[in-house]
Amino acid sequence: MAVNNVDLTVNRGEILGLIGPNGSGKTTLINCITGIYPPTKGRIIFMGKDITKLKPFFIAKMGIARTFQVPKPFLRLTVYENVMVSAGGDEDLALKCIELVGLSEMKDVLAKNLNFHQIRLMEIARALALKPKLLLLDEVMSGLTPVEVDKSAKLIEEINKIGITILWVEHVMRAIMRVAKRIVVLQEGRKIAEGTPKEIANDEKVIEAYLGRKAIL
Repeated sequence: MAVNNVDLTVNRGEILGLIGPNGSGKTTLINCITGIYPPTKGRIIFMGKDITKLKPFFIAKMGIARTFQVPKPFLRLTVYENVMVSAGGDEDLALKCIELVGLSEMKDVLAKNLNFHQIRLMEIARALALKPKLLLLDEVMSGLTPVEVDKSAKLIEEINKIGITILWVEHVMRAIMRVAKRIVVLQEGRKIAEGTPKEIANDEKVIEAYLGRKAIL
């Protein structure tokens, strides 16, 4: 789904949630921000600089990192080696990121032997190893158990507390409604609502387009 005239501001230091039905343009928006899809019109401004036409590598160097809906780790490398790829050979940085996501005891395990939750955590560690100012999370809780969702929610809060701004795409409503301070809703490539979790949960347009019923906060 193409993104159509979406006006979106992510404030420094916040956790901004991005929700909407499948195909509403959420991942497309992240792909535009990270340079994978160059916008056909409009601009993307990051910390006062126009990054609209930059390649993904340069955008990452400027301080924007992301995870992917479908992680693609190096299966024959260990957790440590996977994160080192992003850390550019900085061992201390790699180990710090692995510790932050709770995988220190798994650092020498091959990625192919990790469970799904551990792969999700390693994906976040790889993104953190790029030392981002802005972290884009794309459905990092998809497929997780309720216990794993709660642990991941706490991790997102911890990452934010160390000074990293977060734009978070998610379908697990109980998590994003609890953790995000502000939420934007997309439908068919357009922004249809923006506000606090409570405001979004009670917005009739959002209920009709996505929630289906008033969310319980």
